Amino acid sequence: MPKTKHILAIRLSAMGDVAMLVPVLRVVTQTYPALKITVLTKPFFKPLFSEILNVSTLDANVYGEHKGLIGLFKLSTEANRLGIDSVADTHNVLRSKVLRFFLWLRGNKTAAIDKGRAEKKALTNANGKPIKPLKTTHQRYADVFEKLGFPIELSTHKFPGRNRLTSQLQDLIGPQPKKLIGIAPFAAHEGKMYRLSLMQEVIEDLNATNRFKIFLFGGGKKEVSQLNDIAKGLESVVSVAGKLSFEDELKLISNLDVMLAMDSGNGHLAATFGIPVITLWGVTHPYAGFVPFNQPNSNQIVADRDQFPLIPTSIYGNNYPKGYEKAMDTIPVSLVVEKVLGVL
Repeated sequence: MPKTKHILAIRLSAMGDVAMLVPVLRVVTQTYPALKITVLTKPFFKPLFSEILNVSTLDANVYGEHKGLIGLFKLSTEANRLGIDSVADTHNVLRSKVLRFFLWLRGNKTAAIDKGRAEKKALTNANGKPIKPLKTTHQRYADVFEKLGFPIELSTHKFPGRNRLTSQLQDLIGPQPKKLIGIAPFAAHEGKMYRLSLMQEVIEDLNATNRFKIFLFGGGKKEVSQLNDIAKGLESVVSVAGKLSFEDELKLISNLDVMLAMDSGNGHLAATFGIPVITLWGVTHPYAGFVPFNQPNSNQIVADRDQFPLIPTSIYGNNYPKGYEKAMDTIPVSLVVEKVLGVL
């Protein structure tokens, strides 16, 4: 058995990547119940880890008190005072590398994620040739803990139960025993986002069945306004964008029956609760390893690669040739609606 008793797990951002760490930590703590883990992340993400036994968080204010080399040294001191003896760097960016170095100097054992950059570069340079799935990000996270002496089997993962709803959330859902659909139509880059007018058609078609309660998720002033406009006049549709705390959003998501999302954070949030997630893929591709946890291939709806052969054009969707922002138009509204109804 390794001498390690307390691991600092580093993952500062982004939301989807932080959420993907959740099921991995569940398995680590289920497999090694005597092990303590502190997750170093942004304060906003703390609710993601609140229900995991033996897991706590340490706030990283990288744009405030922990900014720059001096700030990171201060953060390493704070982490070391917690009594950690090992560091699992699941981010492996400049900030986390500096932190890892400072903590190594203090005698902590360290390990970092292998992001598989060469494999991913080959995937995005396939130029229409056949492609194969790469190792999942969840497994890459698990590999970091194995390097520290804590191998795990992700197949042994156990999901938590649904979160208890607050009275505010119960009022939003209403008294009717309808199935609950979550829809998160936005993504960080245009090439990863289903055209909003098409998504509106999906929402209207699902609303017309009068069988479901549909919740729209998003953030930012523009997205809030757009989702409010879509929900207006649709009896079974409610936009919760900008109306709930992150903690309450998670409680609502844990009670959904299905989540429809882009290759973005909300799909990963739902997957941490075992909610079926249907993901729409544009210029990115599920083979890059970012499929939400424990979700089947049948729930991945991919843009037509015959019409857009360069897909995947990038791993994160930030680079694509002119015209490829329309790749997701090749996914028919009817197919998306049928998939949602099929899962329900």
